[in-house]
Amino acid sequence: MADGGKPTLCFLSYKNPNLKGPRRMKLPSIANPDLVPLFDNQPRWNLPDYRRRGFHNLHTTMRYGMSLRAPRVLPLRKQIDWTIGERPGVARFLTMPHFSAFIVVRGERILYERYAPDFGPDRPHPIMSITKTTLNLMLGRTMADGLVNLDERVSTYLPEIGTGYAEATVKAVADMNVANDFSEDYSDAQATVYNMDAASGSRLPPEGQKEETIRSYLCGVTGGDLANRTGYALYKSSNTEVLGWIIERASGRALRDWLIEIVEAAGIEGCYHTACDREGVPVFGAYLSARDLARYGLLFARKGEGVDGRRVGDAAFIEETRRNPGPPMPKPRDWFRYSNQMATDGTWLGHGGYGGQYMLANPDTGIVVVYFSV
Repeated sequence: MADGGKPTLCFLSYKNPNLKGPRRMKLPSIANPDLVPLFDNQPRWNLPDYRRRGFHNLHTTMRYGMSLRAPRVLPLRKQIDWTIGERPGVARFLTMPHFSAFIVVRGERILYERYAPDFGPDRPHPIMSITKTTLNLMLGRTMADGLVNLDERVSTYLPEIGTGYAEATVKAVADMNVANDFSEDYSDAQATVYNMDAASGSRLPPEGQKEETIRSYLCGVTGGDLANRTGYALYKSSNTEVLGWIIERASGRALRDWLIEIVEAAGIEGCYHTACDREGVPVFGAYLSARDLARYGLLFARKGEGVDGRRVGDAAFIEETRRNPGPPMPKPRDWFRYSNQMATDGTWLGHGGYGGQYMLANPDTGIVVVYFSV
């Protein structure tokens, strides 16, 4: 205590007589172990011993992200049909070690629901490339409003884009029908998709390499003759990011605002977590609970109509997506085709995602099926 009775923090004014000036220490640091590539060019969260925990917590692992919630929720009530779980194909998938969640809904009813012991109905799960389906809703709206023409070249909307996309049509991008130098073969440790992952914050860039934004990366994708002559879809997640950029540029609306509108129309109960790059541009890799992904899938079962009459997709465009699809997927999945950022067999439409995620919607029956796995 000082003479005046006030406490004094003596250590703040302490000076070491052996030091002639302020001592500055360079504190050591290491690369974030969850994000630095370790083996086979994979970050720790995606290595076998960590993958299940990594997937179940990936929404808190990504470097950048945002979370969106709906002001009004679509209520779901249970009306269980136990015969669904008794079907041999379903029963087999529910006992797989990789299983996380499975739900079947129609309208406002849960027809069947199951979860792994280490998961549950309120837990968010990465839906990975299922997020691409939001582009179908956005693209349908921009086309209906006369803002985007599928037959135009990408460079019409994005004059700064590189040779990997400049001369491709918007339709080719939407249908995974572009041949360029971007590669997404996950069995290849040097596939260029991993460089895009670094731009979107799911891994660290190589030591000494500057971190890119998602759009600076897209401008660097190269290509020559962009025509796809394989006869099959050439699946490239970079296509989705280009399409989102086109929609934002043509509409004058930030992708964040598009996503808020979709989340509100779906009436999801929990959070829609989405990854971003360091500039805050949303990347098309979201995280949802199984029930909320089912609520989202109902937007397609209802052909773009959301809760309280909100319309976020175009019914005619959704019908065009499943009735006049693009190229078939490579064998052995050539029994369905890729169309406007969705997969379809002509009846259902939906999408899969890295790690074994699936969402399928049937507008004819109103049924949506969701499956999560690691």
